[in-house]
Amino acid sequence: MAVSLPAAFAQIPRYPLLYPHPSPIHPLTLLSTYLNNNNTTTKTPYISLYAKREDHSSPLACAGNKYRKLEYIIPDIRPSHSAPNGTPPTLVTEGAVQSNHTVQVAAVANRLGLEAVVVLHKGTGGGLAASTDKASFLRTGNPQVARLLGAEVRMLESSTVPADEEEDPIPGILEELRAQGKAPYWIPSGASLHPLGGLGYARCAFEIAMQEQTQDLNGSGRFDYIFVACGSGSTVGGLIAGLKLLEKLEGRTGSSKPPRKVIGILTSPTKPREYHEERVLTFARRTAALIGLDAEKDISMEDVRLDDRFAGTAYGVLDAQTSTALDLMAKREAIMLDPVYTSKVIRGLSHWVQQGDLAKDWSLRTRDWERPDSMNLLFIHTGGQAALGAYADMVES
Repeated sequence: MAVSLPAAFAQIPRYPLLYPHPSPIHPLTLLSTYLNNNNTTTKTPYISLYAKREDHSSPLACAGNKYRKLEYIIPDIRPSHSAPNGTPPTLVTEGAVQSNHTVQVAAVANRLGLEAVVVLHKGTGGGLAASTDKASFLRTGNPQVARLLGAEVRMLESSTVPADEEEDPIPGILEELRAQGKAPYWIPSGASLHPLGGLGYARCAFEIAMQEQTQDLNGSGRFDYIFVACGSGSTVGGLIAGLKLLEKLEGRTGSSKPPRKVIGILTSPTKPREYHEERVLTFARRTAALIGLDAEKDISMEDVRLDDRFAGTAYGVLDAQTSTALDLMAKREAIMLDPVYTSKVIRGLSHWVQQGDLAKDWSLRTRDWERPDSMNLLFIHTGGQAALGAYADMVES
């Protein structure tokens, strides 16, 4: 079931890390019934929920959204980044203590026969500070998995975004590795700042469109909204670029339905929403230029929709409302979420369904089209469940 891409996109090198078939899309029947029945607004279209299981996307450890990004980064690593003495590259990346991204980089290094150095910053977010068992938080979950995969794990007191008076430790670590005769290959946090970081989810947009043809979808016959976590930003940016290219190929002129819309649920309150919107726009335009679009003409701020109401008190903190969303998904669908990203997305989309935000947004976008009896919402499950063990003291039972 190969994904069909236009020529300019298809020719970009990609190293397969995912299964040869798309990650599955599962209907969330029980959650759909529950949320629609608890809708507090007047009559609205019935909203059918589905989950794209990126946590089932790869045979490698802790499958999740970063493997899609890394598929396009690996070809850049292999040919030209060895040391002068022939030593192959060492993958170096960073993240918060319970970073999912660092685990997936460690797994890729393992698969490629490379070394990996994982830098974990204790000062990023509030997960460590909120934990009542800090020793366990630093030892279990994703740090434990990264070590099992063979990565060198370095715990620092710093943050992934150093304060004005704080020196960024990463340049010193890279220089240290070079002095040891190694060839460090730097992969930024979340892979978003890497020039190729958005390509994986631009491709995922085409995969979703292909899967729409085999799903039993009501109303529009496709997914009207796609909800996904927005952390570093290139997952959302890549989806926007991929969907925009799909629109051009499908042809929007005279269409009986508005384009699919991505809603990014912000997972950190550290920066204002406007900062993240500009960042996502940059990533979307950068990806657009690579896959054959006119970045400035085809992608605008109107394509970026982020919601910061569910970010909680700090990145990585599992507050009561987010814990309730995690519990809801487990009890209704027997699907485990993670405490940092996907639980906040379910919290957000639950609000959009129950409080009428989705119906209101739909009515504003469809003034020129007939109002449907139903809508289809796709939740992208980006993985991350390995962190749950470290949050044992924060998860409501």
